[in-house]
Amino acid sequence: MHKGSVMLQPEVTCVVPLKDYKLDLTFDTGEMRVFDVTPYISGDWYGQLLDIEYFSSVRVAERTVKWAGGQDIAPHELYELSEPR
Repeated sequence: MHKGSVMLQPEVTCVVPLKDYKLDLTFDTGEMRVFDVTPYISGDWYGQLLDIEYFSSVRVAERTVKWAGGQDIAPHELYELSEPR
């Protein structure tokens, strides 16, 4: 998507947590894609996502996805590194 000469990234409008630490994402373009969170789950901050109950609490916030502890993933990463569903 372009606005003038600026490339705009699609925004997340819906997120559904899947098994195996994946997210089913719907973007404002209507595209549905699957994002694998596994490579992000390490260390103290993102390591909290290993708790499947906590992982499943993900929600849409500020054009991207976010967990209660503040963990988020940049919208461009969610789009560029996800696979079409």
